[in-house]
Parts: sequence; structure tokens; C-alpha cells
Amino acid sequence: MKNIKKYLLLFMTITSTIYCNAQIIPAPEHLVLVAGTFSFDTKVGMSTKGLTKTDGAKLVSYLSSKIQSQTAVVISSRKERTKNIYLELLTKQNANLGEEGYFLSISSTEISISANSVAGLFYGGQTLLQYIVANNSQTPIQLPNIDITDKPNIAWRGMVMDVSRHFYNVNTIKELLDLMAYYKLNVFHWHLADNEGWRLEIKKYPKLTEVGAWRTEIPGSIFYKKDSTYTQKLDGEPYQYGGFYTQSQIKEVVAYAKDRNITVLPEIDIPGHSGAALTAYPEFSCEKHQQESPNSTLWNGVVKPENINLNYCAGQESTFKFLEDVFTEVIELFPSKYIHIGGDEVDKSYWKKCPRCQQTIKEHGLKDEDELQSYFIKRMAKFLERNDRQIIGWDEILEGGAPANATIMSWRGKKGGIEAAKLKQQVIMAPNNPLYFNRVQEEPKNEPFGEIYSTNTLEKVYNYPLIPSELSTDEAKYIIGGQFAIWTEFISSTEHLKYMLLPRMPAFAENLWSTPRNKNFDRFIERLNQAHYDHWKANGIRFHPKYYKKSVY
Repeated sequence: MKNIKKYLLLFMTITSTIYCNAQIIPAPEHLVLVAGTFSFDTKVGMSTKGLTKTDGAKLVSYLSSKIQSQTAVVISSRKERTKNIYLELLTKQNANLGEEGYFLSISSTEISISANSVAGLFYGGQTLLQYIVANNSQTPIQLPNIDITDKPNIAWRGMVMDVSRHFYNVNTIKELLDLMAYYKLNVFHWHLADNEGWRLEIKKYPKLTEVGAWRTEIPGSIFYKKDSTYTQKLDGEPYQYGGFYTQSQIKEVVAYAKDRNITVLPEIDIPGHSGAALTAYPEFSCEKHQQESPNSTLWNGVVKPENINLNYCAGQESTFKFLEDVFTEVIELFPSKYIHIGGDEVDKSYWKKCPRCQQTIKEHGLKDEDELQSYFIKRMAKFLERNDRQIIGWDEILEGGAPANATIMSWRGKKGGIEAAKLKQQVIMAPNNPLYFNRVQEEPKNEPFGEIYSTNTLEKVYNYPLIPSELSTDEAKYIIGGQFAIWTEFISSTEHLKYMLLPRMPAFAENLWSTPRNKNFDRFIERLNQAHYDHWKANGIRFHPKYYKKSVY
């Protein structure tokens, strides 16, 4: 009889743990459901311990407002409340939690979150918010008591957001940052410049935004499909399209992200993908053609490649002076340790035809245009290093030899990541298959926004093995994280953008945050249906509905 009770208790504990775990994404490392409930009502207050006055006030204000928006319960910061949410920064570091881990304990009389850092407290707060959302079907809200110990499995958990192909305003960027925070992502890689548009105000070179931020849109192009929130009437007449962020807006976004434990990583693409900048300043290209909106006409086949400027000239000093001036302002705006310099898909035919570039190859004893690219990247890397920054580049910067301190972002599958890790260089895995979210989530014929490249399914995203099996244990240590990307050639509205992100964003988040033993695709789908799909729906956020089980939950 004793054994039966023992096994029954064990079964109930496991069942309760799975049920409770089913409401939180990413799945916590360790979670136990215990007896009793915490009644979430007007008697709840919030206080801090060990935090600076500024950090404490910010965190209390953030969590209180989020809780109130979900529960209509006003959280007091008065300590004499009968029930409290305690946020404690540990005075003695707990090695098991690391930099971003946390303890969350809910009893019938209090909620306690403790961590080694403000980041850990923030993530404990996100788990609490999700838990409240999952249990808000009654008034007052009853939270089953739990104990959670949690920390991320992967340190760098990022998102690439392309605002060059389509411009998204500050409010949309903030909405994306809130979604990232909810699912414990911590790097916002902001793709601010490309052929199609330059989106960052540079005060020394105003034409970058006066000219480079705008293009003549061609309605009906395959690249600009109409969707239900497209605001411009597609009447067949070309119109001006674009926009940019002022430096004050950039600072606003960086601060907003910092409060959500998100680092903003700026990307200014060099030496290729630079058509918008060279529309404004053609003197820094090899051809020096004055061109009108090549960032629009290029993709519609109107302008032939020999008549456009897409690469910076590597054979003139004025190019490097211009870029150093640009990156000086970038450094002042973004406190990130890293600056992304692109380096992908450089059309080296420009350099082959350029006498100045060929002379530079000869003068510096370079073998070919691949080594000229390496020379270009290394010059800019040295400049950024002198200014206490390190570069990240797409895996093409390995061609001709990457700077020794460069971090490689591997997008063309895993090959570049493997090569860089074997060279003992840091790697961020961002393979286009399956981590490009501009690709559709199921068969294109079933998608409301039409065919886009190819398919990256939710399951492929969830199960993607971040660490290539070809690496040894020591080599694998150089894989510091992963990122998904959303390129916006086809994505012209916030509604469409979120539809492409969800639910793949939380699938990616769990893939990187949770330990392998806590990952299971079927249980992930259950969690989506128990607490997340309906939450998005209630907040007017569009998502892909394939796994939405409305009839079950």
C-alpha cells in the first residue's frame, strides 16, 4: 500500500509538472508544482532587494504595467501589502544560474524571483507574466504554486530584422522588441542599410537619408504584393516609398531594448549591398555613375547591372574615410560591443574592371579580388577595434581570410560556421534553411500572402540542431549562439510581418533556451494552444494558424 501511494504521488507530481510546464515558453529547466494557490488580487504589492534605485524602479514599473494590462489588477509598490512579489538580486552569486538564470517561487502568500543579475530578474518576470496569462480565466486569478529554476542553454539568441527592403516605424520595432522579450530573446540585429534603402540618419552625410531612404515604388511588382493592411493604393502609378530613423529615435529604441535585456546590433553592409548609399554618394563607388533609385529599379529589371553602383570602391582612400565617418556616428548611437559589417554577396566583377582596385591588389601583394575583400574588411575591422568594437560578418568574409577577431554569422547553411569554428573564431548560426522566416510556413498554395522562396516549417525551426555534428567538443565551444532572420522584400505590413514570425519565434526561442531533455515538439504545440495562441488573438496579433486547435482548447 505504501508503494502504491509512493508511485501515485510520483505520477501526480510528474503530471502536474508537465501541465504546469505546458504553459511556459521556452520550457524551464526545472519546474515543480506544489500544493496550494496564490490569489492574484488587489492585495498584491511588489518590492525589490539588492537592486539600485534606478534598476529597481524600472523593473517594478515594467512588471506592474504588464501585469495590470493582463489582469486589470493594480500592483502597489507599498511594502505593507499582505501579499507581495519580491524581486531579489542575490548578494552571493549562484553559479548554477549563470548570468541570465533565475529562481521563481510561488506560494500562497508570496511570489519570489531571485537572480544573479537584473537580466535574470527580468526573465523571471517574463515567466511570471506568461504564467498569469495562462491562468487568467477566473477572477481573482488563481496561480497554482510552483518552484522554477531556469537558465538559458545558449547565450546569444537573436533576430535579424530587415528594414531596408521595407521600412517599419518605431512603434512596430517596439512591438517586435516586446515579443522578443516575452520569449527571452536577447539580440536585435537591425539590418539598417542595403541596396533598397538607407534607414539611419548620419549627420555628416545627410544625403544618405535625403536620397538613399527613398525609392520609386512600382505597384504590382512581385516584390510588393498587396496584403490586407497595405496602406498605399496600388493604382498602377509609381509613388515615393521609404523612411528612416532619426538619431533620437535610434537612441529611443536602444534604450527601450536595454530595458528588456536586448542588445541592439546595428548592421551597415559593406562593401556590397550598398546601392542606396551609392545612389546618394556615387563618388565612393568604382563606376561613379549618378543613378536614380537603383534600389527600386534593380529588382524590377529596369536597370542593367553595368549601369548601377552596388559596391564601394576598394581602391580609393576617400571610400574608407567616408565609412570611418559613418561608423563613428554608428558607434556613438549603439553601445553594443559588436558592429555587423555585412560582407555578403559582394559582386567582385566591379573590382575586376576598376583600375584603382587592380592597382590596390598590386600594391598590397594581394592574390585576387577575394583577398581584396579581406583587405577591405580588415581595414574596417582595425578601425572599429581602435574604437573598442568588434566586427561580425556574414560567412563570405572568410573568403580571402577573415580578421582574427571577427565573429562569423553563418547563413549559407552550416559550412561557414564549421570552417570558422575550426579556425577558433566565434560563430553565430543563422542558416537560411530553416532560420529564414521570410520563407513560408507550409505549402505556398495554402498561404494567404503567396509564394515566398521556399518553406521553413515550424517543426524544422524547433528541431534545428544548432551545433554541427562535424565539430569536436572543443570546436563546438566557438558556437556562441543563433539567430533567425526575416528579410522583407515581400513583407509590406506589420500584420504580415507578425504572421511570418509567429509561432516560429517562440519555437526558435525554445530551441536555444531549453535543454534537450525539456524539448518536445508535440508538448510545445500543446503549450501554444494552452496559453499563447489565444493571447496573441486577444491582443490583435496575427499568427500562422496551422497548429491552432480551437476546438480542443
